Amino acid sequence: MKLSVIIVNYNVELYLQQCLLSVFQSKNIDFEVFVVDNNSPDNSCKMVKERFPLVKLIENKCNAGFAKANNQALALSQGEYVLLLNPDTVVAEDTFENVCRFMDENPDAGGLGVKMLDGYGNFLPESKRGFPSPFVAFCKIFGLSGLFPKSHLFGKYHVRYLDENQPHVVDILAGAFMLIRSETLKKIGFLDEKFFMYGEDIDMSYRITLAGYKNYYLPERIIHYKGESTHKDTLKYVKIFYESMLIFFKKYYQKSSFMFTVSIKFAIFFRALLAALRRIFTSVFPKKKKSVGKVALMGCTEELKCLFNDSIEIPVDEKISNIKSIIKSEKIQYIVLGTDHFNYKEIISLSESIYSGDCEIGIYHPKEKILISRSDGRKISCNS
Repeated sequence: MKLSVIIVNYNVELYLQQCLLSVFQSKNIDFEVFVVDNNSPDNSCKMVKERFPLVKLIENKCNAGFAKANNQALALSQGEYVLLLNPDTVVAEDTFENVCRFMDENPDAGGLGVKMLDGYGNFLPESKRGFPSPFVAFCKIFGLSGLFPKSHLFGKYHVRYLDENQPHVVDILAGAFMLIRSETLKKIGFLDEKFFMYGEDIDMSYRITLAGYKNYYLPERIIHYKGESTHKDTLKYVKIFYESMLIFFKKYYQKSSFMFTVSIKFAIFFRALLAALRRIFTSVFPKKKKSVGKVALMGCTEELKCLFNDSIEIPVDEKISNIKSIIKSEKIQYIVLGTDHFNYKEIISLSESIYSGDCEIGIYHPKEKILISRSDGRKISCNS
């Protein structure tokens, strides 16, 4: 077995369905797929059983967390490589083949991450990151990394000074797509279950390098919808994110833990205060609603045209430059690509090529009758 794909799912049935549809289009590689469901209240497990009988489904009776759920499948995996994959991703038909070939050709690689695009086709900076050393963490917490993203001194958290279209050795692999050599896992162990969510990928990446391996960033493109949609202004997110950073810091920088603990707690309070003030401000001065732009369809069925009856249709063989001109001139805010006319590699490439900043990309699956975008996943009929 060349590859074991592990997907931890919680309550995102339609995203998971699309992810599995793309996974099972993978070519020229022998792989197995695990789905570990953390007690989803939706129909995720039923859908997997009915639509994807080859999936090895693990049904938890509670939300075990990301690390523990992955570890359940890791213990059963048989692949030469293991891929931790989020359910809100889309991979190309040759993604698995290409990343495994890179690992084969680079025996010093313990882990590998890829170029992730959001639901607009925009590059997600968390695709490659630096270790949260005391100084790097300080720059992240107090916004210096955001103010000076290209700086080699202040911008090490997202290392934006590294070309996103070139392969690099990096510190941190993103948990949304984290390929690991099974031989490496035997040396370093599985994910640390002290991290319920956030931080376990940082910890795993660090242990990979401590074991003498390298982590690589490869500009192999995938879509990761939720990379941008996490509600980072909520107190819950702020608390979990920075406390995960604190767990990591205590684990590896024990001597400086007191001062960092104080900084983390201050950061939680400061960010929570900003979030509260922002909510108050937006309630008093709500943003003006943007005028609803048009929907553009490319390679979609009559059923979808029935749903978006005020849409415009763009020919599937239209040039990229013309598509971008149409998006701008017609004020297109939502463009839907149909899988009857585009494969996943073409969809991912097109998403990146036509990126305009505010035009959301949707993927429509006529056979499945589902439409997926960054903002939502929904089943489609003319009556919807």
